[in-house]
Amino acid sequence: MIAVNFANNLLNIQSELFNFAYKLTSDREAANDLLQETSLKALVNKERYMDETNFKGWIYTIMRNIFINNYRKTLRDQTYIDQTDNLYFLNQGLDLEGDSTEKRYDLKEMHRIVNALPKEYRVVFTMYVAGFKYREIADKLNLPLGTVKSRIFFTRQRLQEQLKDFR
Repeated sequence: MIAVNFANNLLNIQSELFNFAYKLTSDREAANDLLQETSLKALVNKERYMDETNFKGWIYTIMRNIFINNYRKTLRDQTYIDQTDNLYFLNQGLDLEGDSTEKRYDLKEMHRIVNALPKEYRVVFTMYVAGFKYREIADKLNLPLGTVKSRIFFTRQRLQEQLKDFR
């Protein structure tokens, strides 16, 4: 695609892109920032665009990926890392004093069921609940990606079955 034609196509869909960005962010300022970042990335990578590809779909995919990456970065930035010598904050645990006896029992029962899982399922599931992505779990445990996905799936099924009273 000729550079002028590429820029014209990008300019022609700016209002549609803004609407999509606003749907993703629900904030005008953030939508404008997302639109600007998307347009810049598209212009920088215009040589990667193939003429037979749907231009609008290509741009929308760029915007969606930028939004997802920014969202994940925000979540990572909000994660607190306990750097105290004795891991005070991590070891502090849940404050069960204010909770009812029933809630404490429920929590203990859930922990018992999870801890009763076979180790290969429990480790994968615990990492998944802790926020690791499938690929990260597979890499850290040297397992095929499909194995990680199936272990998480089967563990969730088993937990749903055993925890049906907790719904």
